[in-house]
Amino acid sequence: MMPLAPTAPGVYVREESSGVRTITGVSVSITAFLGRALRGPVNRPVIVNSFGEFERTFGGLWAGAALGYAVRSFFLNGGGRAVVVRLYKPMTAGDGLASLTIGGVRLDAVEPGAWGNGISATLDSDGITDDVAQRYGLGVADLFNLSVTGAGVVERFVNLTVADNARRIDRVLAQQSRLVSAPVSGLPTTSPTGAATEQASGGDDGGSLGVDEFIGSQAAKTGLYALDLTDIVNLLVIPPDTVDADVPTAVYQAAISYAASRRAVVLVDPPAAWDPIGGDPSALLGLFAGPDSRNAALFFPRVLQSDPIRGAATGAFVPGGAIAGVIARTDAQRGIWKAPAGVDATISGVTGLAVNLTDAENGRLNPLGINSLRSFPAAGVVVWGARTLRGADQLADEYKYLPVRRLALYIEESLSRGSRWAVFEPNDEPLWSQLRLNVGVFLHELFRQGAFAGRSPAEAYFVQCDRQSTTQSDVDSGIVNIVVGFAPLKPAEFVVITIRQIAGQLQA
Repeated sequence: MMPLAPTAPGVYVREESSGVRTITGVSVSITAFLGRALRGPVNRPVIVNSFGEFERTFGGLWAGAALGYAVRSFFLNGGGRAVVVRLYKPMTAGDGLASLTIGGVRLDAVEPGAWGNGISATLDSDGITDDVAQRYGLGVADLFNLSVTGAGVVERFVNLTVADNARRIDRVLAQQSRLVSAPVSGLPTTSPTGAATEQASGGDDGGSLGVDEFIGSQAAKTGLYALDLTDIVNLLVIPPDTVDADVPTAVYQAAISYAASRRAVVLVDPPAAWDPIGGDPSALLGLFAGPDSRNAALFFPRVLQSDPIRGAATGAFVPGGAIAGVIARTDAQRGIWKAPAGVDATISGVTGLAVNLTDAENGRLNPLGINSLRSFPAAGVVVWGARTLRGADQLADEYKYLPVRRLALYIEESLSRGSRWAVFEPNDEPLWSQLRLNVGVFLHELFRQGAFAGRSPAEAYFVQCDRQSTTQSDVDSGIVNIVVGFAPLKPAEFVVITIRQIAGQLQA
């Protein structure tokens, strides 16, 4: 509180801070996708808010890869925001970029892929006069124009040069072109003259992705670790390299570990040939043991969809993208604490399931933590399970259920971000009381929305930040401890109806 120094009789008004710092809840259903695409930046996360944006940036559906189908299913089922990382493995020792040389100037496609082979470039000198050249401090012979066409885009750049000038072609293209770049090493010493047209070649769509391409390098921020360049990710979907392939187990193991560090959840797709009914249903789950598996959920079986690329033929596709869309839709309509399962958790855009499970078969999978997809009359195809990979009954994990785990992650991330103001504040009761107040307000709002069990706030949550949670030793070490507890809502997996027949009573 600033001191007041009145100098004359009168009324003085002083503003005082309430001490309330609003903690805003973070996003809950931003979904990251990794995989192959026809075009787009490589190992760089791009935010897309619709499938139309995905088509413009990454080329849309591609029969050679499963990524586009997963992203389409995500938006079709209610997804709102996706983060897409294109992965690429060159087929040769080159970089997969299409290129051309025109007038001695080398032009490279901005992104690898066979799409770049459709790029054409034309040089001309239309409209270049002495007045224009003088404006840039150059001669007429130093300037030229460039037109580039490709991927349905037409670009024209006028008054370019190869001289060291603001209009040097590599600088202009780097700022303005969506199609090509001009490496400085590929510039001639003199500007090209005359008219010419050339076609690009040498681009390729890359080879099959392996474990190294999926996981990438944390130092170089490639593959999975390209997501380090994003602010927040809530769900992670990794479609297989091709529609009928499987994601290597090592990739899922790395993804689950990474998701745990980012407070995200991995949606695991079933292998194409996996038979948890006729074979050993626990064989795959054994690969995901450990506490990090709380941040993953497995859904079975694959879904059947019509494929517009193959003449509307029906094929089996991994369900991860569709499940992420259902989760996003449920979050928006009911809240993150509602299990994304049940008759309302319908999956749109599917014609059926690769395996139609019976109640008995579902009963074998559910106790193992395998979430089933079911088809019911009138309801259609629905999500019929909401357990994490630690959801097996035998494990008795406190984060057995997916909505409970996601709510805990949401609270952790929101409080982590909303409490940063406390760093370097004096570590004593005034700070502790502010933290109790701010965290309590945030949790109370969740309680009002129905996120917790309990009839009163005292039954639903608590916040402790005082001399008991933060000892003198903690204070001396610069540590303040905030202990938060909440009573989660757990889904009603089994609704038991007891029916009793009342026998007619005879009057005595």
